[in-house]
Amino acid sequence: MAYDGSGFSGFAAQLQPEVRTVGGEITAALRKVLGHPVDLAVAGRTDKGVHARGQVISFDVLDGTDLATVEKSLLKMLGPRIVVSSLELAPAEFHARFSATSRLYRYTVVNRAVPDPFLASTAWWVADPLPLDLAGMRAACDPLIGEHDFSAFCRRPDPDADLTRMVTEARWEEAGDGVLHLWIQANAFCHQMVRSVTAVLVDVGRGRRNVADVTRILRSGDRAAAPSPAPPHGLCLWEVRYDGVRRG
Repeated sequence: MAYDGSGFSGFAAQLQPEVRTVGGEITAALRKVLGHPVDLAVAGRTDKGVHARGQVISFDVLDGTDLATVEKSLLKMLGPRIVVSSLELAPAEFHARFSATSRLYRYTVVNRAVPDPFLASTAWWVADPLPLDLAGMRAACDPLIGEHDFSAFCRRPDPDADLTRMVTEARWEEAGDGVLHLWIQANAFCHQMVRSVTAVLVDVGRGRRNVADVTRILRSGDRAAAPSPAPPHGLCLWEVRYDGVRRG
């Protein structure tokens, strides 16, 4: 499934009915279509304002449920802001979150003097300096690859939480006209990790930090050592993989 995260308070449903979330909208729609309550599992609980192109959810249905009718009804009820692009039966043991082997995120930066109104809701406009040091930003991705404790880049909800993650890809792509994409893939991500990593890498591009600083921040395990996270609207959950099978 895919969605524009603008106007939603993240994915996870909230107890307050006035708080609009992606998960809350989907749960309500499924309840109407299926005629029974559902308990959603989700591959990545995106934050407020974060988008998704290849999100995956799972839930139980009764035997004999017409999935084609459910899919058509969800598109009519939720589109175009929330779109369920594919609906299929999965093995009973499948779980959208715990069965996933990796997630791929893309963060978009617009680095030019004049912003693009058509990218304003999906990209972070960085006008200074022009241009960012892309070579330095690419080199600064190297210390992130591998298995590390990402405590310095994550908001810690639980003081005893293990924030060790395996990052298998981190690279910058130049899309032209000042548009830059950070692609980062890991087995899992902790809260605000991609946005915090992006903020540090953009600081390298601005000349405020260097590659050694990225290594130092990573090894410190100190959340205060990293800058505030990049804005949420530039982030998109692009793809989720299950034993090598791509969804998204």
